[in-house]
Amino acid sequence: MSDLHSEHLRFTSKKHTSSASSDRNNFFYEIISTLESTGVHFRTSIDPGSYVPAHLHQAIEIIYLLEGSLTVTIESTIREYHAGECILINSDVIHSTKCTAPNKAILFQIPLTFLSIYIPDADQLVFNLDNPNNSDIRRTKLDIFKDTLSKMQIINDIRPEGFALRFNSLLFEVLFQLFHNFSVRIVHSNQPQRNKDRERLNKILEYTRQNYHRHISIEEVANVAYLQSRYFCRFFKKNMGITFLEYQNELRLSYIYQDIISTNDTIKDILERHGFSNYKLFRRIFYEHFESTPTEIRKMRGKSISTQK
Repeated sequence: MSDLHSEHLRFTSKKHTSSASSDRNNFFYEIISTLESTGVHFRTSIDPGSYVPAHLHQAIEIIYLLEGSLTVTIESTIREYHAGECILINSDVIHSTKCTAPNKAILFQIPLTFLSIYIPDADQLVFNLDNPNNSDIRRTKLDIFKDTLSKMQIINDIRPEGFALRFNSLLFEVLFQLFHNFSVRIVHSNQPQRNKDRERLNKILEYTRQNYHRHISIEEVANVAYLQSRYFCRFFKKNMGITFLEYQNELRLSYIYQDIISTNDTIKDILERHGFSNYKLFRRIFYEHFESTPTEIRKMRGKSISTQK
C-alpha cells in the first residue's frame, strides 16, 4: 500500500548527505509523510532508542505508549510517560523526547492545515489530555479516546479492502472527541507577530540542521533570519528556551547518541562526524542527559539486545 503515501507535509527537515552514514543520520529529521486518503500521519512506532532535541511543527502530535517508556520535555516541563499513557503536544510548541530503552507506541500527527478545514480558527485551540483532578468522567473519556486510537491502529496495520472508509470514520470520531472533550479556545491578540516569529524560527532551525556538523557563527545564522547578532541571541533564547550554541550541541548529541547505539564506530570517529570537537564538554552534556557514559550505554544496549534474543 505504499502508493497511498505522499511526502508533502514537512514537519522536520531531512538531512541530505552522500556519506555511508546517511541512513543513520536521517533517523528522525525526515519529511514525515501523510496518507493521501486521510490527510494525517498515523503509524505504529517501534523505537529502539533515540534522543530528539527541541523542535516544533505545525501539527498536533499524539503519542499513545503501548510498551516501554518515554521522557518528554514540553517547553520547560519534563515528564516520563509509561505504557498505557497518552501524550499530546500542541502545534508550534517546543518539545523534545528521549527514549533510552526500546518502546512501542501509536504515533498520530494532525496537521493544523488539515484540522482547519473542519474546525474554524483551529489555530486558537489548545488541547489537553491530562486528568489532574482524577475525574471519573474525564477518565472515561480518555479511555474511549485511547480505544478509538487502538481501533485506528488495527485498521491501519491490516489495511483491508475499503481501508480508507473505516480509517476515516475513526479519524473523524477521534477529532470530534478531541474538539469536544479535550480542547479550549485561546485567542492570541498578537497572532500575526507569532506567525512571523515562527516562520523566522523555522528558517533558523532548518539551516542549523543542514549545517550542524560544522561551526556556525552567530553572525552567519543571524543573517539567515535577517537579524542583527545581538537581537538574534535574544530572539532564539526567547523562542527556544536555550541559547543557539546549546541547541546546536543538543542537535549534535541526538545524532551522536543514535550512532553510539546503532554502530560499532569509535566515539572519536562519531564525534568528528557530527562536529563535536570538545570531548570534555561532550562527556558532561552526555552524562547530564543519559546519566551514563557512552561506553556504559553501549554495554547496556548490548545486554538488552542479548536478553531480547
